[in-house]
Amino acid sequence: MSSANMAGKICLVTGGNSGIGKATAIGLAKMRATVVIATRSREKGQTAVSDIIVKSGNKNVELIQADMSSQDSIHQLADEFRAKHEKLHVLINNAGVYLTKRTTTSDGFESTFAVNHLGPFLLTSLLLDILKASAPSRIVNVTSDAHKGANIRFDDLQGEKRFSGWQAYGQSKLAMILFTHELAKRLEGSGVTVNSAHPGVVRTNFAKNNGGLVMLGFRFLGIFFISPESSAKRILYVATSPDLDGVTGKYFTKMRETRSSPESYDDDSAKRLWLVSEQLAKLSPSP
Repeated sequence: MSSANMAGKICLVTGGNSGIGKATAIGLAKMRATVVIATRSREKGQTAVSDIIVKSGNKNVELIQADMSSQDSIHQLADEFRAKHEKLHVLINNAGVYLTKRTTTSDGFESTFAVNHLGPFLLTSLLLDILKASAPSRIVNVTSDAHKGANIRFDDLQGEKRFSGWQAYGQSKLAMILFTHELAKRLEGSGVTVNSAHPGVVRTNFAKNNGGLVMLGFRFLGIFFISPESSAKRILYVATSPDLDGVTGKYFTKMRETRSSPESYDDDSAKRLWLVSEQLAKLSPSP
């Protein structure tokens, strides 16, 4: 784990009430950062905040309730954060889902794409100015090696024509890496870096909302997975290590910079995805 002293730094972690997100929040709190976790459930979030405080010995831990599948909720998250803080030094886009069946959000989008890509895209866009004002600052997009072999299906982003849970998940994680590469170019010279990180195959509650054989399969395989704490070390390295000062637009796994899939370096796809994401998130076109 990075030995960085994060005293005086403000960090926001989405999906911070359990698993990788919570372990990451504990790690940041142990480094003396002020940590804000965003969680869908207020009750679970409050329980997590109490636990993070106890385990880190740091009382500067806060909760903002937010549903990353809802654009209105993400706007409220950004507004509430701004109302409390003038700075943001680390944004960790961690919240994510894996769904075997196609469902849609309140905004009408396919849920996997909405939560894993469109939500982080919108939140990051809404907080870019405060990240720039806090430079040097960092954005970490938690992605997955599941992006390998995936493609962005621009003719069917929402899986309306045909849907596969694994394909939708891989596409969403590839989308986050393409987003990382394009955002790094747009932030050049701003003092804000953005990198993506694969946390490993982690023993968490991931996929439990699918029920049945999928949930049982993940529980069985879980004995072979790494712990959330081990995974969090990988995220914390990218978020805090002095070794990565100024490093941007890269993909990390096991605390090492590695190459992501060939598809993730397609500049045309990255630009096209950016424009589509802006439209879907109802954002004004950026230069």
